[in-house]
This record gives sequence, structure tokens and C-alpha cells, in this order.
Amino acid sequence: MAKDMTLLWGSGSPPCWRIQIMLEEKQLKGCNQKLLSFEKMDHKSQEVLDINPRGQFPAFKYGNYILNESYAACFFLENQYKSQGTKLIPDSPDAQALMYQRMFEVFTLGQKMADVIYYNYKVPEGERHDSAVQRNREALTAELKLWEGYLKNTDCCLAGKEFTLADVLVFPVIAYLFHFGLCSERHPALGKYYNSLKERPSIKATWPPTWQSTPAQDMLKTI
Repeated sequence: MAKDMTLLWGSGSPPCWRIQIMLEEKQLKGCNQKLLSFEKMDHKSQEVLDINPRGQFPAFKYGNYILNESYAACFFLENQYKSQGTKLIPDSPDAQALMYQRMFEVFTLGQKMADVIYYNYKVPEGERHDSAVQRNREALTAELKLWEGYLKNTDCCLAGKEFTLADVLVFPVIAYLFHFGLCSERHPALGKYYNSLKERPSIKATWPPTWQSTPAQDMLKTI
């Protein structure tokens, strides 16, 4: 079972973290997990390329199946182990619809977050403009306002009272925002969601080790 699984991952990567949370929720112990380094360019190593030819984390293999996309891996594991561990797809059509909407909608949030955090990394120094930085910040602010509204009247989870696949896939992005300084006083609903789930056993057990040893950033504190 889990002994046939290999996960090569990098600390702090939301896609990697999703699969790790999923393994915990489905009680899949014994997966061959190997922490590698972004800084050392381990994602371009032959070991990773043999599983993920794009040279990216995660690189995930289950027997003869290769599932490097975190959404694909999580869906596959839920379908293979429906009766094991936490049931992550609710029966209610209402809850399912909300779950699917939020889990795919987070791609927009993640992209707008990356546009702010990694602007200087992606754009050559001579091509950077204060107006672009401001537009990116305004776009992220608008997106966060949407999520504040989504979470304002919810229970602890995205699709109702129960922890679902949406939480597996979205929480790492929310946590990433707070690691980079998002202020819970400015975004109280997001802060409540983050704080309500960060002590969940599957999340606590897989918390990025580099976050435990390095201070949080402050890049988003004024967003």
C-alpha cells in the first residue's frame, strides 16, 4: 500500500504539502517521503526528473502510476481509499458543489499571491515598475476580500462543518499567505480559518520544516 508510494518534496511548497496532508488524512503510513532542497536545485536532479520530467516538486509515484499534479494525486488517493481514514468528498450535492468551487477557485488566489510575492524574482530589474507592483497588490487585495466574504459565515471548514478535499487543497495556500505576513486583523475570517485548522493533526504533522526554523516574512503585512 503506502510502501509502494514515493514522494519527493520541497519544504513550504503548497502542492507538496497537499499530498502530505492527504496521506495523513487517509492513514497511508510508510510512504517513502524524501525532503529535498529548492536552494540546492534538487528539483532538477535525475532522481526527480525520473518521476517528474518537468523538474518540479512534488514528484509522486504510486506503483506504476505517476501523479505529479497535486490535485490529481489527491483525487486519486481519495478514490482509491474512500473507506479509509477521513471521508473527504461529502455526500450532499450542496456541500460537493461548494467544495469543488472553492478548491478550483484557489488557483486565482494563488496566482495573485505569487504576482505580489515573486514580482522581483520574475521581472528583471530594468523592467520593474511601481505601477505594476501597485496593480498586483490591488488585485490581491480584491481577491482576499472575496475570500473574506466566503469564510465570514462558515464553520471551521470551506464546505460546511466537515473537513473536505477543499481544505486539503486550499489550506496550504492560506497558510502560505500568513507565512508571508498576511495580517489576521485586516483579514479576520481568513485568520479564523487558518487558526482553526493549523492544529489539525494531519496539518500539524506535515508543517513545513523550514517554517519551523525560520521566522515568517512580512511582505504581505500591509495588504
